[in-house]
Amino acid sequence: MSDLQAEQDTFFMARALYLAKKGRYTTKPNPRVGCVIVKDNEIIAEGWHVRAGQAHAEVEALKHTREAQAATAYVTLEPCSHYGRTPPCAEALIKAGVLRVVIAMQDPNPLVAGKGVALLERAGISVVCGVLESEAQALNIGFITRMSTAKPYVISKMAMSLDGRTAMASGESQWITGPQARQDVQKLRAASCCVLTGVATVLADDPSLNVRLDGVAVEQPLRVILDSQLRTPTHAKILALAGRTLILTGSDEQHKIEALTQAGAEVYAIKADIQGRVDLNAVLLFLAEQQVNQVLVEAGSVLNGALLEQNLIDECIVYMASCILGSSGRGLFDMPQITRMADKKNLALVDVRKVGVDLKLQYKVQK
Repeated sequence: MSDLQAEQDTFFMARALYLAKKGRYTTKPNPRVGCVIVKDNEIIAEGWHVRAGQAHAEVEALKHTREAQAATAYVTLEPCSHYGRTPPCAEALIKAGVLRVVIAMQDPNPLVAGKGVALLERAGISVVCGVLESEAQALNIGFITRMSTAKPYVISKMAMSLDGRTAMASGESQWITGPQARQDVQKLRAASCCVLTGVATVLADDPSLNVRLDGVAVEQPLRVILDSQLRTPTHAKILALAGRTLILTGSDEQHKIEALTQAGAEVYAIKADIQGRVDLNAVLLFLAEQQVNQVLVEAGSVLNGALLEQNLIDECIVYMASCILGSSGRGLFDMPQITRMADKKNLALVDVRKVGVDLKLQYKVQK
């Protein structure tokens, strides 16, 4: 491949990735995918996957042109080769007569992986893979994680003071950060399939945990409460909102289950760990079975500490405010078993940016 061809492939794939990002809040549980059809170095059609059950990006792009014969298709994810809720995209590209397909990354779904490429090549189509692969992987890290590990990608979101406190000793925490940071959290929720919290947070703050973004199309994430003893009040705000609220518990108290179900919750039994709490690994396996790609944890130090201790957090996003709450304030992670430097948890800083008056710190957890 010439340097000029490689440069052109990168340019058009960047456009396809831009389109894929338009489905960031709506494609769940499907991956975000964009497609650009190019002929004579000009874009003749483009599309992206908007919502699960609707046309995939390739089909959406092909709707907008009848001139795809001998064109090149740029797709951010390997075209599917199987019948699901929609027909195979690889077959649509073959039928349209494209001459070349450039793919950012292979599909991690075992139903597809490599089969879409093979189908295209058998039809005589030239296929190139790996153009802007890392960018495509970052866009669909949750989908990739679920397909490769049978667990969702877990992000812990926290807000803290300059001295690392999330709340006053009394539990008062509203508001550490400014309005811009809180609005940014809404985007994190919208991009997630599930918002996870513990019953202690429900009892202390009575949160809604829904997405509130004016003028933006959003599929509301699942709201999930870990509640070993079914202490969630039936009048909790989270139960009265549109969308689904799941309570995962180890309790079999039928009167409580019935009351919470009548209040709007879906109650599921999860096996307990040796301490009698819901087993966190089992929780993630269950959520993956519900087709949850990405979990956003919005919880207190106990649940965050337990998740981190068990290496179940993949990423931490911390909003740091320019204030001091003092030594009696509550910390980020309750992990009293860490008493030596050798036991510390290491994180890699991958991004820092200012959001309003606060700093947004993004870390990958080193496992």
